[in-house]
Amino acid sequence: MTNPRTLVADGFKQAALGAAALVALAPTVFMIVTALKPQSEYMVNKVGLPREPVLEHFRAVLGSPEFFRWMGNSALLVTGTVLLSTAVAALAAYAIARMEFRGRLTLLALCTALMAVPPVVMVVPLFVLYTQIGLISSYHGAILIYAALVTPFSVYLLTTFFRTIPAEMFEAAVLDGAGDFQILTRIVLPLALPALLTLVIVNALWVWNDLLIAVIFLQDDAKRTLMAGIAVFQGRYNNQIPLTMAGMAVASAPMIILYIIFQRQFVRGLMAGAVK
Repeated sequence: MTNPRTLVADGFKQAALGAAALVALAPTVFMIVTALKPQSEYMVNKVGLPREPVLEHFRAVLGSPEFFRWMGNSALLVTGTVLLSTAVAALAAYAIARMEFRGRLTLLALCTALMAVPPVVMVVPLFVLYTQIGLISSYHGAILIYAALVTPFSVYLLTTFFRTIPAEMFEAAVLDGAGDFQILTRIVLPLALPALLTLVIVNALWVWNDLLIAVIFLQDDAKRTLMAGIAVFQGRYNNQIPLTMAGMAVASAPMIILYIIFQRQFVRGLMAGAVK
């Protein structure tokens, strides 16, 4: 028979989780509800449900050629950053977790410390450097910055996961004549798929939503990212909040879809390496 105290405790936990979920979903619900309101109705009723939902704001956003150009620029930066940072992080994490060399713990501590450095403190020196070497308003220049910012967390997460893989698997691979690169690509990375997918989602979300680096280092209008374009879009239609909300909803859709597709692997990747 179930203990009544356990039932009460479980009820409180469920209520707390439900309340937290409602708080987290409230901004998204408000954004979508507002985007479905006509401008005239929004001026009268800003928080209630729309009387007659309309799709004209979404049509206006999707009918804008520059909006898809901004989205393509963001997708290019996300793809380049994720590929570069994941490759570098996998090699570094394998070396730190499974190879014996002097300073590997110091290297891991340095990567962990870099996670606490805010990007804004590096903007001025990076801008001066990029101006001198001609990388302002270049995709590859922005990708290098983004990759450098997300790599420390990637190294930390993958190192934690790689350490949980049984040492016997590595010993067996060495006895079969496999080198370190073969062990990494054929054994470690397939086992680390949940952690890798977690990195892809987290890093892609961060780059997709970034505004600071995009505004400062991609000054060419043709290379403007989606978040920078949304800022311009918001300024252009300052009084048309439903139209702006529709643009934000469309901009959020790719990352939401990405998370929904890989949510199970994402949770597994977050839990990987938590306990040994």
